Amino acid sequence: MFLIDKPYISDFFKKTVKENNIPVVATETAKGMGLHSGTYLISEDEAVEHYRSSERPPVYTSSENAIGWISEKLSFSDLPAKIELFKNKLTFRRLTQSLFPDFYFKEIRAEELSSFRIEQVPLPFVIKPAVGFFSIGVYKISEHNEWGSAVRKIQNEINIIQSLYPEKVLDARSFIIEECINGEEYAVDAYYNASGEPVILGIFHHPFSSGSDVSDRVYITSKDIIKENLSEFTDFAQKLGTLTGVKNFPVHMELRRDSNGKMMPIEVNPVRFGGWCTTADITFLAFDFNPYMYFYLQKKPDWKKILKDHDDRLFSIVVLDNSTGISADKISSFNYKKLLSSFEKPLDLRKIDYKEHSVFGFLFTESKKNNISELMNILQSDLKEYVAV
Repeated sequence: MFLIDKPYISDFFKKTVKENNIPVVATETAKGMGLHSGTYLISEDEAVEHYRSSERPPVYTSSENAIGWISEKLSFSDLPAKIELFKNKLTFRRLTQSLFPDFYFKEIRAEELSSFRIEQVPLPFVIKPAVGFFSIGVYKISEHNEWGSAVRKIQNEINIIQSLYPEKVLDARSFIIEECINGEEYAVDAYYNASGEPVILGIFHHPFSSGSDVSDRVYITSKDIIKENLSEFTDFAQKLGTLTGVKNFPVHMELRRDSNGKMMPIEVNPVRFGGWCTTADITFLAFDFNPYMYFYLQKKPDWKKILKDHDDRLFSIVVLDNSTGISADKISSFNYKKLLSSFEKPLDLRKIDYKEHSVFGFLFTESKKNNISELMNILQSDLKEYVAV
């Protein structure tokens, strides 16, 4: 069964659940999300009884906002505890400590941020909410004198945005400090099937504009990116599955590989793929198979066959977060037409209410490999060129 919640579901997602008769839990929020007429809705009581009478049935959420429903309604099962293993970054680091015994991390309570003796922490490091989402409250510290400014930015950012997300998604009462994981970053959509075997559904390279950048601006997938990483990422997912014992469980993993080939998880997001219906949707546009359906039907991609073509193409997600430094209430418009003209082949543009969500939208693109410069340009942009105030 699928659980949907705010802030967003795509038309592709709506079409998928409707045309394939996938049961969607009819919460009050779900009924207000614009599902297509004829979508197979089941009541909350039916959903609970279905889960109770089945052995770990597959559950997918379109948004981490739905985790609260799972915690409340399915508390009789081990699913809320399995989710917590991943969602709480401190819990996750403790869980994986046996795999990475030398990795430094530490918890700091919110009330301790201003007075914390930062000199005792090895540089560089990253601070982020223990339960967080969408790079909110995430900062890299390279020098101890950057701490005061980062704390002020975190406090301001959290005060502005935490009302948009429930506590199960963004909890600013506790933070984690952890050593920087250097190297190339990747995002991976996967699921664990009924036997606990990991199935990789998508792999994305996540480049950054600089060493201090922690944003979610660009994600790129291609034939080469998947072929070069599929085996290693599957092996890592298997190790994680052995530690957690999850089954019928989708995940969105963020990993980094350093120059020595050592791989470390940044975080693993439970019971979903990439947020805002992004990574699964671009996988369909790029490779013509539907990750939502592959999870629902417990299918495994035949990557050798799927990747037979696509030699010279890059498929990308561009996250248009408000990096202008201008508060949303002072921005009168965003020039989407100008944005689209900057790309060779836009595939889909999803405009978002930036005054509510601090993001202008999401752009899906297709590029030739020799035209990666258009992606690097938007990666470097603060987007001021597209806004009017």
